[in-house]
Formats: sequence, structure tokens, C-alpha cells
Amino acid sequence: MVSGVTITPSSGQPGSGTRVRVRGIGTINDSNPLYIVDGMPVTGGIEYINPADIESVEVLKDAASAAIYGARGANGVILVTTRQGSDGKGTISYNGSFGIQNPWRMPSVLNATQYALIMNEMNMNMGQAPVYDDPYSYGEGTNWVKAVMNPNAPVVDHQLSVTGGNAKMNYFLSGSYFYQEGIIGGNYNHSNYSRVTLRANNNYTVFDHKDRSFLQTLRLGTNITYSHDNSKSINANSEYGSVLGCALSLSPILPLYAEDPEALLAEHPTAIRDSEGRPFSIVGDQFAAMPNPVAMLHQPTDDYFQDKIVAGGYAELEIIRGLKLKSSVGADLLIIKDDGYSIPFYMNSNHQSDGSEVWSTISRGFSWQVENTLSYAFTLGNAHNFTALLGQSAYSHSGAYVSGTSYKIRNVEQPYIDATDQDSNMRSASGSPDPYSRLASFFARLSYNYGERYMLELTGRVDGSSNFSPANKWAFFPSASIGWNITNEPFMAGRPQWFERAKLRVSYGVNGNQNIGSFAYTSMMQGIAGYMLGVDNMTAIAPGIIPRAYSNADLKWEESSQFDAGIDIGLWNNQLSLSLDYYDKRTNGMLMTMSLPAYIGNNLPWGNVGNMKNSGFEFDITWKQQLGDFGYSIGANGSYNKNVLIKLGNETGYQNYDAVHGTLGTISRAENGEPFPFFWGYKTDGLFQSDVEAMAYVNKDGERLQPYASAGDVKFVDVNGDGVIDDEDRVKIGKGQPDWTFGINLSASWKGIDLSANFYSALGCDIFDATRRADYPLVNMQTYVLGRWTGPGTSNRLPKLTAEADGGKNQNWRSSDLMVYDGSFLRLRNLTLGYTLPERWTRKALISKLRVYLNAENLFTLTSYHGMDPEISSGGTSLGIDKGVYPQARTLSAGINLTF
Repeated sequence: MVSGVTITPSSGQPGSGTRVRVRGIGTINDSNPLYIVDGMPVTGGIEYINPADIESVEVLKDAASAAIYGARGANGVILVTTRQGSDGKGTISYNGSFGIQNPWRMPSVLNATQYALIMNEMNMNMGQAPVYDDPYSYGEGTNWVKAVMNPNAPVVDHQLSVTGGNAKMNYFLSGSYFYQEGIIGGNYNHSNYSRVTLRANNNYTVFDHKDRSFLQTLRLGTNITYSHDNSKSINANSEYGSVLGCALSLSPILPLYAEDPEALLAEHPTAIRDSEGRPFSIVGDQFAAMPNPVAMLHQPTDDYFQDKIVAGGYAELEIIRGLKLKSSVGADLLIIKDDGYSIPFYMNSNHQSDGSEVWSTISRGFSWQVENTLSYAFTLGNAHNFTALLGQSAYSHSGAYVSGTSYKIRNVEQPYIDATDQDSNMRSASGSPDPYSRLASFFARLSYNYGERYMLELTGRVDGSSNFSPANKWAFFPSASIGWNITNEPFMAGRPQWFERAKLRVSYGVNGNQNIGSFAYTSMMQGIAGYMLGVDNMTAIAPGIIPRAYSNADLKWEESSQFDAGIDIGLWNNQLSLSLDYYDKRTNGMLMTMSLPAYIGNNLPWGNVGNMKNSGFEFDITWKQQLGDFGYSIGANGSYNKNVLIKLGNETGYQNYDAVHGTLGTISRAENGEPFPFFWGYKTDGLFQSDVEAMAYVNKDGERLQPYASAGDVKFVDVNGDGVIDDEDRVKIGKGQPDWTFGINLSASWKGIDLSANFYSALGCDIFDATRRADYPLVNMQTYVLGRWTGPGTSNRLPKLTAEADGGKNQNWRSSDLMVYDGSFLRLRNLTLGYTLPERWTRKALISKLRVYLNAENLFTLTSYHGMDPEISSGGTSLGIDKGVYPQARTLSAGINLTF
């Protein structure tokens, strides 16, 4: 982990990828960093790369270091360098592992007896008769969460590589296979992921004549990667009919299978059955649109395929000593295919179908880049070192998609579009090319170094993007950085020997963002309008053509300016190293859709309508020491980030976002002067412990502030003091962004034994628990509700429960700080124990290295949050909102590393 960079899984679902933020949320539109792999910008992240093929990862956080990528570096740049061959004899390496996965924590939901007792209590609190005569007769009942889990889900990883070379050429070839079953539904092939990768990196020295003064060296290199992904997924972090959401909500009294199979099949012949023909139970509409989740896992699911090829090559010619010309070209081809089908089924009145259909969609995206640079390194005198670079690059992206659907599948074993009974004229199809996006760039950089004491670097980049109008197509992005090696000064010659080095750094730069889609400044036409044509309006309605959205010729680049100041210190022969940084990052003219009155119609135009600020501190500290055969390292880093939305860009200065459960209300919001996003709701002041207390809660005129409240209800705060509790009293009640993130890396080795551990912590973040469907009182709940109010003094947080939607007339379960919990946590992300056998043992079997290891991921997590996972990073406006998040798994694995 690198300070200033947060890397969190977007979900625990296999193949779901990660969410990466460099120094906070830089913009509302798109805060993803730019990924550069071996010099080629790639789309969609770097999950297609086999991790064992990565040689190094460098994160460019400050604007000056990222300035060379000006147009796309506003949210940071992540440089990935893959492994290359090396001089020497060829070696073959194999790495393999097998592991099992389980939830690191199972949610504790009410069993059938507890559920029946709670339901009875809810009715009695309303003055009604109990529902269940003998709650204890139901026992444990059905644990729906356990029913959808896949215990001991396997994960398998195989990697094979060949590397070698000589003075003229080197090569690196690799292949890998990865398979992972999901811990929810993976045993039903509903949440699985597999990936196959192939890579070839080659470098050639055509000639190397250091003895001549012209055309001294010529080097060529190629790299190509192919990956094939196949994934099946379920809806994650959703309260509306997701597998986990249903499992958390259904009554444990309901059976998994139908109690009278014959009667059920007679009424619903398309009810879903398991592999043995047993029909699953039908869940009634009293549980909203939530069907039997195990039945959901027995339905067909979509197959997603992704084929990606990233290839590149370069030629570097040293014309004279220090003067180099380098040309590189790269291409990125991505093909995504989605195949799916459905057959007649019945799960409840909201989830049923009488027909069958099959569909297939293929989309293609293709990018290429050409870059040429000319650099010259020279020295004046003995201390003045210069490096100048001039460059040009061109980038283009285009795509297309085609989709088709047909109906009435003949044989479910062959769910293909051509294997249907539907007349070909009745099939539906669509498709079109995507508008291209192109970028042209010219850049220059001058680096100056005076005797390793003073460093100066100036960078300028001009970018032109097809996403903007001709008047605003071009933008200039400058940067400057200076460094001072204090310990190289003459006055530091007499410093203590333990004081190894100290360097000060200061930089300022401007980066850009153009991620709005092609030709967003203008509008395409669409044929969806209907109007009358002909004399006296007697002609039939014909499709009209209208603009898809309003155009904005003034649309221009989003700009991010950043100031950074830091110091690097090394002590005791650099055994102790320390880096400290302060940064202030301002994003101006955020690219967002503009706010216009709804009566205007059409889609909203894009505009430069907002400003964002991120500022904070970072530190990295490492201690390394070797004591004979024993060596160890202790590293820690931390980041504090303060995010503020300076200007949203609309008239009100705020915008409401997520709303769940219908009547629960808005739960996330953006507002000027606040972090983006934050939780929005009512503040509470405990519970009314008696009816007298509820009656006494009045305004200055003696009127009751909560006229429907009684003992055990929530006491809401009249924040603005106007004597009425209404929407105007809603305020910020939490936020999903952490204030601090920390990483701790520990490693130790003794002879052939190695041990490493990686911890990650987030502090100052909150979680909004939206897992309970409060609009449907009969849903199950987690066991924390056993601490509810049952009489004076029994609770001052969880109100009494009633069989009314949203907690009755007092609306106890409206969006408030009752749903907000501390989301801070400490997680042991990785723990590895390995042993490398002595070479004298392995060389007899022609093995140069043999290492075996045990590995644990997410071994433990310390958190006060009761949910399945405190890392909730679905992103966007839902950051920190738990709607039944797919949890990360605890994985225990064993592996072997072999080198021949």
C-alpha cells in the first residue's frame, strides 16, 4: 500500500475489480486514475494482468510528476511495468496455489423462534393479538443466509513463465490460469470467475557501438498480452431483490422447499425446482419483490466473456552520446460478450414469466497510441546536468456493439438465438458504432541537476481532444518542481554519521480531465418524438426527430491544480527512511451535467459547473535491519485527506442522490462546503422513555413537536428551531469517506523461512445500514434488534418495534443517525509464511529454487460494525451505504514456487 492511495475491492464478488482513489475524490464525474502499462494507456483497469507478471508499480500522485500525462493525469497516474527477460541462461518458473474461501463473518439474523417472538411483540405494541401461538415450536427455522452461502469455495491459481537472454536479446514468456468460486451462490455457478492470460515481452539490441560518435545504439522491444475472462455474477449491494438482500429479509419460518409439492406444481407448474426435481417454496407478496433466494440461484444466469489484447512495441536510437530518439506504438483491443437466456418460471407474482427468450450482445472497443520523443542529456562543467525532452503523442479510441434477442427456445440445452421457434421477422436486434474519441498531444520537459544538491524540473504539455468544440479543444498544462538535497551542502559535511540524507521537495502543476464521452459538447438526433403530419391533422402519427440533449459549445477541459511539499529523510545508513508530504489539490470546472428546469425537456447538457478541493498529509516510514541470518522490515504509512465540495454548480448548492426503501427518504447528498458525498437525514436525541416525556416535547408555543410519538419512539431533533420537525431539519449525519487510512507492512526472514503481513486500517468513516426493508414490517432482522426498547430504560437507541411500515406514524425508521454506524476498522489483509528448501537438497532434482508457503487473506477484521463487511466502496454517491454488500472472503491457501 502507498500513502495517499486507497485500494478497496468494489465487492467481494469474484472478478468485481477494485476501486482506486489517489488523494481522495478529485471530481464527481470520474475519479479513476490513469493506468499506463508498459507505456500504453489502458481502459478498464489492470485486472486483466496476471499479478505475477508485474515487475513494479509506481503511483504518480502530485501534479508535477503526472504532468507528462497532462490531459489524463488529474486523478493520478499508475505506471505498471511488467517483467522483462534478463541476460543469462533460460529459467522456467511455476507458481501454483489452491485455497478455500469462507465469509470472514456471517450476519447474525433472527432464528424462527426469535422472529416469531418479535412479530408477536410488534403486533401487541399496536394493541393487536399475537400472530404466533407458540413461538418456541418453530425452533431455528430456515437460515436463508446460510442457504445461499457456498462453504469452502475453491480458488485455484497456476502460473508458468520462461525467461532468459543474452547481450543481444532477452525474452519473458508467461501463461496463467485463475479460477475462483463465489462464497454466495458459487456452488450454483452464479458467482464465479476465471481468467486465462498469455504474455510475451522481448527486447533486442540491434547494434551497440559505443566506440563511434554517430548512431551508437539501436534497441527494439515488443510486448503483447492476451487475457480471456469468464464471469457469472449476481446482483450485489442492492435491497431490491438481490440474492443476499432476500436472504437477509425473508422470514426464517418459511421453508426452503414447498411443503406440498404436488399442490404447488398444480397451481404453478413453472415453479423452480432443484436438481432432484423438488420445487422451492413460493414467498408471498408480503415480502415485497423478494423471492426465494435459493430458487433465484437455480435460474439461468448470464455468461460474461471478455477478451483483451494489449500490444506494443518501441524502437530507441541513440544518435549521438546523450541524444536519443524513441518511437513507440501500442494498441488495446477489448471485446465483451454477454450471453443469456430465460425460461418460463414462477417465484411469486412479481417474479414470473410465461415465455422464454435468448439474447446475446457483443461490444468492441479499440484504442491505439503513437508516441515519439527526443531526449538529450548533457553536462556543462562538472556540476551542471541537463536533460531535455520533446515529445508528441496521438491517441484514438473507437467502439461498436451489436445485440440480438429471440424468443421461444426449442431446447434449454441449446439456448442459442437460431435455436428458437420465433419467426425471424419477430426477432429484435440493435447495434451501432460508438463515436470515436481522439487526443493529440505535444509536450516538453527540462530537468536540471546541480551537483546533486539542487534539482529543477519544468514540464509543459498541450493537449487537444475531440470531446470538446473546436474553440475549446486545446489546453495547456504546465508544472514545475524543485528539490534540495540538504545533506549534500558543504555546511552539512560535519553532520553525524547516522544522519544519512535529507531532501526537500516542492512542486506545483496543472492536469486535465476529458472523461465525458465523445462529442459531448454537441448533440446527436434521435427519432422518438411523435407529432401529426398532413392537412387538418388527419395523417397518422409519424416518428419525429429531436435533439437528444442540449449542446454546449462552451464546454472545456476540467482542470486540476495541485501544490505539494515534502521531505525525505534517511538515517543510520538508510535503515530508517521517512517521507512526509502535504498537498492541496483543487479541481475547477468539473465536468458534469448542468442543472436545467425539467420543463425544458431533453437530456441535460454537459458543462463546467463545479469545483472540488482535497488537501491532506501523508507519511511513509520504514525500518530495515539485517542481523546475521535474520532480517526484518517494519513499514507504516498513513494518509489524512479532507475532501470539500466547493461548488456544485446549481442554483441551490445541493443535490440529493440515493433514496432507498421508498419512504425511507434520501440518504445521500452533495452540498457546497461539505465532503462529497455524505449521509443525509435527521438527528436523534434518544428515545421517549414514557408517554409523559413524549407529550412534553413541545415548541415555544406549546405545540407537540412529534404529535404521534409515544413511549419507545424516536425523539427527533428540531435542528433549525422553527418549532416543526420536517425536511428542513435534515442535516449531515455521517460520511463514507475515511479521514485517515493506514497501512502496516511487516516482514522477517531467517535462513529459508520468510514471514510477511499486511494490515490496512480506515478511521473516521461511517456506514449507513440500509439492509433492512423497513417499509415491509414482516421482513427478518439482524439480532442487534434484540436490544430494542421494551420498557423504560431498556434502550435509548433502538425504538420499539411495531407492525407498521417505517415504524408507524412517528416514522421511527426514516433516514436518521439511527442507521449510521462507525465504519472504522483494522484488517489483516494478507499473512504469508514460506519456506525455501536449501539448494543442496533441490539441485539433485534439477531444481534451482523450491519454496512452499501458506497464505491467509482477510484473516481477521476488528470493527464495531455489525454488518458483513466494513469496506463498502461501491463508489459514486453510494459510498459507505450497505444494502447487503457482497462480503470479502477469508481465504486460506497453500502454494508452491518452483524454478528450474
